[in-house]
Amino acid sequence: MAVLELPRAYPSTADEVREFTDWLVGAEPPTDDAGRLELIQTLEILKSAAAAVQVRATAEYAASVANPRKAAKEIARARHESPHQAARLVGVARCLAEEMPHTLAALTKGETSEFRSSVMVRETALLTRENRALVDSELGPRLAGLGNAAVAREAKKIGFRLEPGLAYKRAQAAQVERRVTIRPAPDCMTVLTAVLPVAEGVAVYAALTRAADTAAIDPEDGRGKGQVMADTLRERVLGSSEPVPVEVQLVITDTAMTGHSQEPAHVNGFGPIPAPLARQLADPPDEHATRWIRRLWAAPETGQLIQMESRNRIFPAGLRKFVIARDQYCVTPWCGAPIRQIDHVVAAAAGGRTCADNAQGLCQACNLAKET
Repeated sequence: MAVLELPRAYPSTADEVREFTDWLVGAEPPTDDAGRLELIQTLEILKSAAAAVQVRATAEYAASVANPRKAAKEIARARHESPHQAARLVGVARCLAEEMPHTLAALTKGETSEFRSSVMVRETALLTRENRALVDSELGPRLAGLGNAAVAREAKKIGFRLEPGLAYKRAQAAQVERRVTIRPAPDCMTVLTAVLPVAEGVAVYAALTRAADTAAIDPEDGRGKGQVMADTLRERVLGSSEPVPVEVQLVITDTAMTGHSQEPAHVNGFGPIPAPLARQLADPPDEHATRWIRRLWAAPETGQLIQMESRNRIFPAGLRKFVIARDQYCVTPWCGAPIRQIDHVVAAAAGGRTCADNAQGLCQACNLAKET
């Protein structure tokens, strides 16, 4: 049985899509479990079909705009995404619409998801156009029932078979991309990631595993395997298990610092942290810990920092640090990337002052897009 009675005419224009969305949101949901499950399945198909329509529209729009940077910027606004993510979405859309008809057909029919379609594009990114089409024709009709990992694995296998030399060259070239990154994790923890060549990465993990297995023999240790591996990594990287000197920039209100409020603080390069942890960082219980705390005081009512100004056209180091601490992330809507450049809101050439009120933190891509 039908879960919802669809309108007689299918939406074809933007206004009709909005009307259909309003109808869908206001429609009475089913009252039985079987109906709810059917509705969930139907909506998943609808999401995939909508993504396919969006792919075609994105590809056609991007093809009609001469400036790729402008196209990405406008798509970013339309999809409420960062310019960097929008540029990726434009690339995926053009590949699906112009080079991978079987994958796009599966997406249109709801047999696969938008994410799995992007995985198909990602795993065939460096193949020739002809071989990408072969992967699409072989795997595209089989996407129904394949999960995220299976799609990536199968696309990789076919690509390796078609261009084994390219796979080897990619593995060799990828070694220059080795890197270490950090990102926030829940509960004020961090995720430290190292991208290494396969042999070296496996060797590092094996060494940490051996250390954990050895520690597990000691019944008085009390730590779990994961804890020992994390502690060993820290000790071997820092060269000691003792606390190390660090500089921490805390953006914190005076009332939170004195314990009269619980307003969260902000650690530059990490994000928000609870007030008790901020106070602990500023006044560590370990007397041997060495920390240089740069306290950046914020007004408790607004969270704004105090004013700073310079007569230079280029933002000096102190004012630059101030703006980064104040804005924290790229101010472009939906971007949220780390700040890389400090920009005049009103250009210096137009009389804009080099001061905090006329400064904004932007990522490099957004600043270049703004200047363009």
